[in-house]
This record gives sequence, C-alpha cells and structure tokens, in this order.
Amino acid sequence: MSSFRSPFERLRAKFDESELKCPACGYMDTDGGWRVSTSGSRVQYQFICPTCHAIETREMRLE
Repeated sequence: MSSFRSPFERLRAKFDESELKCPACGYMDTDGGWRVSTSGSRVQYQFICPTCHAIETREMRLE
C-alpha cells in the first residue's frame, strides 16, 4: 500500500480535520466530511450540513 497522497487529498484531509462546523446553524458534524469533485480545470470541495442542508463550497482553479 502506497503512502503517497496527492496535494488534493491532503487538502481534503485538512478540511475534514478542522472545518466541519456549519456556518449557517453552528452544527458540528463529527462524522461527516467534505466531498470532492473535479471538472477538468476546477477542483471543488463541498460540505453539506446534515441538519440544515446548507452548503459550504471551496473551489480551486487550475491553470
């Protein structure tokens, strides 16, 4: 098993460790995590609050 993690995997892990509090209602989701999707030149990280369904989005654009 390889221990290599891409920069995108490391960033997602950082979000999962520190940013799981909903900015809309304040709920702390200790079991959740950020979803990652990509569309060519964009990498999008999303956190969806299980309580109020607010969506927090972070996006990186690659050039």
